[in-house]
Amino acid sequence: MYFVYILQSLKDGTYYIGYTGKNPEDRLTEHNKGKSRYTKGHIPYKLTKYILVLKKRS
Repeated sequence: MYFVYILQSLKDGTYYIGYTGKNPEDRLTEHNKGKSRYTKGHIPYKLTKYILVLKKRS
């Protein structure tokens, strides 16, 4: 099972859409610690939405 999630930067309002096999809250923590090169310039983020998907591809 996977999650598609949407983050919004509290710094500048930009959005990031990602997917993960982890808990979305745990992934948010990783983003806010700067562990993703694509998002580290816009931290901190808030988790705005996530949905559960059963397969990575359909």
